[in-house]
Amino acid sequence: MSEIEKANDRRLATQVAGSGRIGALVLSLWQRTRLDWGFVTDRLSTAFRHEKWLGAQERRFVAETLYGMVRHLRRIDFALAQTRRGAPRDRDRLIACLVLTGALDVDAARRMEPSVDWSQVAAIDQVIAKERRAVTRLALGCSLPDWIASRLIADWGEAEATSIARALNERAPMTVRVNTLRGTRDEAVELLKSEGIETHAGRFAREALILDTRTNLFGTRAFKEGWVEAQDEGSQLLAELVDPYGTVVDLCAGAGGKTLAMAAMMKSRGRIVASDVDARKLEELKKRARRAGVSNTRAVAIDADGDWPAPLAEIAGKCERVLVDAPCSGVGALRRNPEARWRLREEDVTSCTIEQRSILARARELVAPGGRIVYATCTLLKAENDAIAAGIGEGFAIVPVSTIWPTRTELCSDDGRFLQLRPDRHGTDGFFAAVLERTVGA
Repeated sequence: MSEIEKANDRRLATQVAGSGRIGALVLSLWQRTRLDWGFVTDRLSTAFRHEKWLGAQERRFVAETLYGMVRHLRRIDFALAQTRRGAPRDRDRLIACLVLTGALDVDAARRMEPSVDWSQVAAIDQVIAKERRAVTRLALGCSLPDWIASRLIADWGEAEATSIARALNERAPMTVRVNTLRGTRDEAVELLKSEGIETHAGRFAREALILDTRTNLFGTRAFKEGWVEAQDEGSQLLAELVDPYGTVVDLCAGAGGKTLAMAAMMKSRGRIVASDVDARKLEELKKRARRAGVSNTRAVAIDADGDWPAPLAEIAGKCERVLVDAPCSGVGALRRNPEARWRLREEDVTSCTIEQRSILARARELVAPGGRIVYATCTLLKAENDAIAAGIGEGFAIVPVSTIWPTRTELCSDDGRFLQLRPDRHGTDGFFAAVLERTVGA
């Protein structure tokens, strides 16, 4: 960030923390978000459509401040509780967020609200570090519900859990996948550059580009003409791990990010059946496929418990690859959806594991002898990952990812069996994948 941008951010921080129009907008967005912990992106996009007076830098600052209030809520409230009794006021929360994220200095905060000891707020991490209980220390320091902090520590140990949780509180990069049905990655780089957008290559995925220029990707020619799709690098790696060919099923396709990635890898040869229980998401997939020039994909709505529809019944037991990107708690994607931590309940994890086992059991019916299921999630909780894969049952064997990608072992779990992506280690969202191969003749 340039010195001019930093100076503008300091100016905006002062305006946001004050009682002016921008501050009022942030507080209004905050109050609406807290009603149901709905998606922050939806709240922002609706507001920006109506608030035409906001410039690009002001929109960015409003968004980052709102995300900061959501990400650091528990840390903010704990800090304010040290200086004043009673429930914190929303304006104090807003100022505390700006202080704790370094956007506003203590002296400026004191001038705006002298009744709060802002020096004590700024030093709250030193207080949290003295907390004796590991779960409380992590939950307060990284603003997590106790149950998520407890599960992360149980699964990873305190040091690793803290590293993961801190990374989940960082701003996620804007990453795109180059659609090789349109051209090469180098050609996409030049097209984006012609629109004033600088990029650099992702660390791991073959077609990943990370945007260095803050922009509205969806208004660019590169996006509108299908050259690029917004997709986390970890999600792209899942598609690569599938190694698609022949007949492929994307069983929980949603809006089709991984479907389109696999279609490009297959150069529109073979066939992909993209299925989901949500027909609306499949309509979005069809639009994206047309934009991307994909011709080997068919979208098929399915019932959660009913018989396979004809397009899937016809290929049952004949598929070379089945991707099960299972519904999950989404803990690995908290960088992008920080509000989810306040919406989730621990019982939701139990519900997810029941659904995951059910979907995986159905996926078994589709795979040809020698074919593979890739079971994947965007969570970092082992109850939804290792435990589900291990329960695949007779007739299937876990193929260690380290044997599939012997030169990419840094992407694997410590024992080499699974793909295990972490935001602190890999800069991706938190993803898990297991490769499950059907034994020939099973």
